[in-house]
Order: sequence, then structure tokens, then C-alpha cells
Amino acid sequence: MTFQAFHPSLLTAETSAVFPEITVMGHRLTQGSMTQVAQNILSAGRRNVSFLNAHCANIAAKDVHYRAALARADMVLPDGIGVELAAKMDGKEITENLNGTDLAPELLKLAARKGMSVFLFGGKAGTAARAAKMISEQEPNLRIAGTRDGYEGQKNAVEAINASGADILLVAMGVPMQEMWLDRHFNELTPRICLSVGGLFDFWAGNVRRAPKLVRRMKSEWAWRLLMEPRRMAQRYLIGNFTFMARAAAYAMRQRQPHALPKRMMDIGLSLGALTALFLPLMMVALAIRLESKGSPLFTQTRVGKNGKPFTIYKFRSMATDSEARRAALLKTSDREGVCFKAKNDPRVTRVGRLLRRYSLDELPQILNVLKGDMSIVGPRPALAEEVAAYPNRALGRLAVKPGLTGLWQVSGRADIGFDQMVEMDLAYAQSKSVLLDMILIWLTFRAVLSGRGAY
Repeated sequence: MTFQAFHPSLLTAETSAVFPEITVMGHRLTQGSMTQVAQNILSAGRRNVSFLNAHCANIAAKDVHYRAALARADMVLPDGIGVELAAKMDGKEITENLNGTDLAPELLKLAARKGMSVFLFGGKAGTAARAAKMISEQEPNLRIAGTRDGYEGQKNAVEAINASGADILLVAMGVPMQEMWLDRHFNELTPRICLSVGGLFDFWAGNVRRAPKLVRRMKSEWAWRLLMEPRRMAQRYLIGNFTFMARAAAYAMRQRQPHALPKRMMDIGLSLGALTALFLPLMMVALAIRLESKGSPLFTQTRVGKNGKPFTIYKFRSMATDSEARRAALLKTSDREGVCFKAKNDPRVTRVGRLLRRYSLDELPQILNVLKGDMSIVGPRPALAEEVAAYPNRALGRLAVKPGLTGLWQVSGRADIGFDQMVEMDLAYAQSKSVLLDMILIWLTFRAVLSGRGAY
């Protein structure tokens, strides 16, 4: 495990600003980027920092003392895809996954530049010492004030830590022991910054192998941990994740409009089912695109989502790779009135692309957008930023709901429908949305796709 290269430009003159917080399942979570939060922790006053992931939330729901310890912490940071999904269910967004395994190295890089020292407290016998050795090799300018075993070494631990003169204390004794220990002793401790870091020392010491970067980018590190330690992690990640999501859904249902949670649950269920059932056909489509023309089978583009928030949309590429550069020259050939460009004989479309468009297969990768929460199965089609910039005021109302894979416009003729009429349909949906209406529109979508009306 290696630390990423440090960039001096990351240090700013003023880093003690108060960061915004959101509440997820009753827990207040600090928002911000990894670098910003690390800078703030080092530059502000005393800090007792904890993390919240799905496992933590499950324990907090049963353990009132642990829940109180989290409430008293100066910062609680969001950790993992579970908390992110719980926030989305409640209509909120997590700025960045601030898990301790990534935040601690960032924090220690900055601490080394400031000449600060760290004490490692936790893990089985010898683990903290091996972790400290790895840190010293990666950050030779960081002073190791001391190490101490977290199980047999708790007696007189406060005195030993204070005597070391450490600026930062990392406590790795597992949830909820570490948070409750810090909560109980924080006022006695002299280190200015105290972090509860769970199994971090095991990663640093080489006891446990961390998931590859690709798995982490896919937000599936929990699956890797389950694969590496199936007996120990099965209850936490299989039963525990299901319990957490059920609890998050119930909490969101109490907080939000009646339609919102069932809609999101339907989106998640249908998108997961579709990805499973269509995996092989999706791979075959990608291969067909790649065989016809060079370039990635996937096309990504920035679109405008709910409340004007931009997001990256996924599609199968149905055009030549230089299609965006040629778009401006073709705007006058649009066969559709109004803001949105559509041309029946668009010369940029490939042969495979025409077939994909005929049956709307190019839209299938947007199942990933639905799963991520950027889109819904049913809703207005997502627009380009330049299209939204040209919207009349009334058309902005279509941004009040999440964009969707299908909707009234799609089942009523798609590109054969003019812009003004499309806007009225989207506004009508926004005012009348319900699970029953969504189910009807999904059913009608199959008929529209098979007819091919307005698909070009």
C-alpha cells in the first residue's frame, strides 16, 4: 500500500472554515472533499473524528451509548456506498466518500509537512508497530511518537499516549470500542487530533489486502472484503447490508413524500434485474459497435438532471467518434421544432447505431445512471446544458423531477413530438407522478420500442 504523491498546492492559508453538514438516518455528517477535510482537521482546534458506514449505523441503532458517542464527536465522516445510498433515498447527496483508509494517509502527508507526530493505538500484538514502520517508509518526515497494542495494551494507555507528546492519535480497536474509548477519554488526552480508524492498521501492516483500485472506483470494496474473509464478514455484509438498507428505506419513508421512496425502490429493483438479465446481450452490443468502428463502445456526455444538477450520462455509441465536433454544422438540418436537435438522416450515425436507435438499445447503459440515482426509470429525458440554457421559463419546470429512461414523451411518439408538446407532457408527469403511472408508462414503453415510432 502506497501513499499518493503530495502536492504542496493543496495547503492553503486558511483551512479552518466550517464545513456544511447533512443528516443521514439521524446522524450528522460533515461534507467536503478529502483534501479539504484533512486540511480542516489539522488547522482547526481539537478534533475527535469518527466515521459512519452501514455497519456503524446498524450498531448505533441498537447501542445507545455508541450512538451518543457519535453524536458527541466533533466530526462524523461518511464512509462507503451504503451511506451514500441512504442519503440518496432521503433526497440528499454525499460530496465524497471520506473513509478512514483514504483520509488517514492524506492527513499524515499534510501532518508530515507541518512537522507533526502521530501515535498508533490499536490492533493485535505487533500490528501497530508494523503499520508504523510502513508509514515511516512512505513518509520519512512524519514523526512516530509511539505505538501500542489495542487489546492487551489498554491499561495506562492514556498516560503513555500523553507522555509521547503526539499531535495525532489514531485509534484502531474496531466499532464501537474505539469510538467509545475516545469518547470516554478525549478530555484527558493531550493529542489535538484523535481519529477512530477501524481496521486501517491491518491494511498498513499487511495483515489484510485492500481491494484493487478498480474495485474501489466501482464502490464495491465491501464485496472484496467479503471475498477475502467470507466467514468473518458474511454477517456484516450480507445480513448487515440488507438490514441497513431496510432501515434506511424506513427512515426515508418517514421523512419524504409517499411517492419518492417506492419510486426509488422500483428503480433499484428494476435496474439491478435488468443488468443481471441483459449482461450478455449488452456485451454483444458493445462488441458489435467496436467491430464496426474504432473507439469505445460507450459514449459519455454531461446532461442536466433534477434541479439543474449536471451528471454524466452513459449510452452505447451510435455515431462516429467525431460526432460532437460535427454537431454544430448540422443544427440547421434538425427535423424537430424547438430547442432539441434531432435529424432523421443524421450522417454521423453508424449502421449498427441505426439499429440500436431503432429499438432504443443505445439507451440501455443508462440503467447504470438509474442505479446510481442520477436518473429514474420514468421521467423526462435529460437535456444538454446548451438546450437548458435556451429553455423558456415554463420548460424549466421539467427539471423538477429526475430525468428518466422512459416517459410520456417516449411512449407518445418520441422525436415525432415537438418540443413544446414534450414540455407539456413532462410538466403533466411532474404534477401527477405516482408508482401506478410509472408502471403503466413502463408497460407502454415496450410497445413503443417495438413499433419504432419516432426513433431516429
